[in-house]
Amino acid sequence: PAGSHPNGTVNPHALALLKNLGYPTESFRSKPWDEFSGQGKPPLDFVITVCDNAAGEVCPVWPGQPMTAHWGMPDPAAVEGPYVEVALAFADTYRILNNRISAFANLKMSGLDRPSLPKQVADIAKPEQGI
Repeated sequence: PAGSHPNGTVNPHALALLKNLGYPTESFRSKPWDEFSGQGKPPLDFVITVCDNAAGEVCPVWPGQPMTAHWGMPDPAAVEGPYVEVALAFADTYRILNNRISAFANLKMSGLDRPSLPKQVADIAKPEQGI
C-alpha cells in the first residue's frame, strides 16, 4: 500500500489491529506511491485506490498500464472520539477491505476479457454486493 501524501508513519491504530490479527508489522512503513510509479519500476497489473480523497486526485503514470479501480471508503484515521470508536472504525475498514480483496482474489480471471475486467473489479465495491 502507498499513498499520495504519506506522513512517514503507519497509524498506530492500524498497527494495533494488524498485530492483534497476527500480522508481523515490524517492517511496515508509510511510503509514497512514486516508489511504484515511473520509469524503471516493475509493471503493475492492478492499481486500486481506496481512500475517498484519492478518487479526485491525479494519479501518477503507472508502469505497464495496469487496470485501475476505485474502492472508495471513509478514512478510519479521520475518526475522532474515544479509543473504542476509533478502533471500531479501523476494524470495520479492515473487514470491508478483507472482503473486497477476497472477492477480487476469487475472480475467474481466465474467463474475463480485458474490457470486462474493470467493471468486475469496480463492482466488488458496490454496496449491493453485500461486502
